[in-house]
This record gives sequence, structure tokens and C-alpha cells, in this order.
Amino acid sequence: MTAMTLMGRPTSTAAPGGTPALVVVAHGSRDPRALSTVRALLDRVRALRPGLPVHLGHIELNEPLLPDTLAALGDGAAVLVPLLLSRGHHVKRDIPEMAAASPARTRVAAPLGPHPLLVDALHDRLVQGGRPVDAGPDHAVVLASAGSRDPDSRTDTARTAALLSARLGAPVVPAYASAAAPTVPEAVRALEARGHRDIAVASYFTAPGRFATECAAAAPRIASAPLGTHPAMARLLLHRYDRALVTDGGTNAPEGARDASTRGSAAWARPATTHPARESAPHPAHA
Repeated sequence: MTAMTLMGRPTSTAAPGGTPALVVVAHGSRDPRALSTVRALLDRVRALRPGLPVHLGHIELNEPLLPDTLAALGDGAAVLVPLLLSRGHHVKRDIPEMAAASPARTRVAAPLGPHPLLVDALHDRLVQGGRPVDAGPDHAVVLASAGSRDPDSRTDTARTAALLSARLGAPVVPAYASAAAPTVPEAVRALEARGHRDIAVASYFTAPGRFATECAAAAPRIASAPLGTHPAMARLLLHRYDRALVTDGGTNAPEGARDASTRGSAAWARPATTHPARESAPHPAHA
């Protein structure tokens, strides 16, 4: 089976031997830099795994939308890897429900975070942004993320902050652009009150956008760039893809993910109906 790319060129939706496609699920953004960044990241993934069909689908705001990407796959097999940094409404509800409504045989992988590869990327971005490698005890970091009302999302962000703190040997406080507290300015003030005079903001965003820009503007001095096309991001997308192929997701699987397999099984879920709608608290729109 083939599908048409955005440029009008046909591309295969299945690899030789029936290898399941990798569908990277991005949120979508009104900032044009986000789409170009995500496309460049997918090019890195393709370079690391030649022959693997790699597709992009958005939850909203940008094309291709995830339902359209899945429709182009027909009844082929695909692993959906959220380009999202924590559990939350999109991972638990939106993505599995879009997958269930498609004819494709799908598995939904865990979100990217928390994971040590993200810490590698965050560390490098901070150094690239000007934070000294040998920063002293006056230094601290605010880990700026989008925010969510979902407590699991905040738990995941706090775990990433703890991992980054261990790597840096310095305090790291999670902060949020929306839907949760503290905000970046509040976190900065709290660290200053504890005697930290040099505070950097680590941008815990996959691509440029409104939230990333607002959080960077609140930095007293140093603000790192979003994770973007850092090599660790491409490696992590493939890691999540590989894990979804050989496990049932374990404790890190997103709630609601469809995976009928046992270890090593070739069984793929293809429900006849979509998941029933479930009530949930509203979630903030991302930039």
C-alpha cells in the first residue's frame, strides 16, 4: 500500500517483511517553527533506522492530522509514539481513541518522559545556552514545561526534574506555563529566596512555541532552547517504538493504549468500534 506525502510523492506505508510503521504523534502548533522542527526530527529518525516507514500525525492545529495519517495506512500495522513528554489527556484519551477509530492495527507507546535520554538532551541544551559545566552551589535550574491538570503529568515532570538534578548536582524545580503551579516566575523567586543567585531555565518542550517563548522570557539570565532535534530525541522515539513492539507496555504504558500482544506476539488490536467516550477534566491547549 502507498500513501501520498505532503509534497505529492508516493511513499510506502509498510516496510519489507511487514515491519510496523512508526507514527510520531505531535501535538501541533500555530508557530511555524514547531512543524519544521518536528519534520527535521523525523528526518533524524529515518537516518538512524533506514527502511523503517516513519510518518507524522498531529493531534490538532497542523496537517497531517493523526486520523488522516492512520487512514492512509489502511489496515497496516503501526506503533504510535507520542512526541509528548509526560502522561496526560492526549496520551490517555485522545491518541488511543483516534487509533481505535482507524482501520489500522495499532499499538500506542509510552510518552517520551521521563527517561535518561531526555536528561541528556536537557543537560546539553543548558550548556549550549551558557550554563557553566562546573556551576557552583549558587546555581539552580527551573524545569519549564507546558503543564497539565493531570496529576500523572506533574508526577512525570517531577521525576524528570529529579533526574536532571542528580545529573547537575544542583536543585531543579519543575514549573509550568499553564494549568499547574508554580509558574516559572514563582519558581525563580522561590529559588532566589533560598539563596540561589544564578538560575537557569531549562526548556522542557519538544519544539518552539508560545509556551516555550513565554517561559524563556521569564528566565533571569540563561534559558535553554527546546529539545527539538537533539540526537537523544531521535534515539528515544526509536526506543519507545522498539519497546512497544516487544512488551505490553508494563507500568509505563499510557492508560487506554490498545495492545493485545504478549511478549513477541504478532497480534495487533483492531477493534470493530471506537472506545466509548469518557468524561475527563478539560485540558489546556498547547502552543
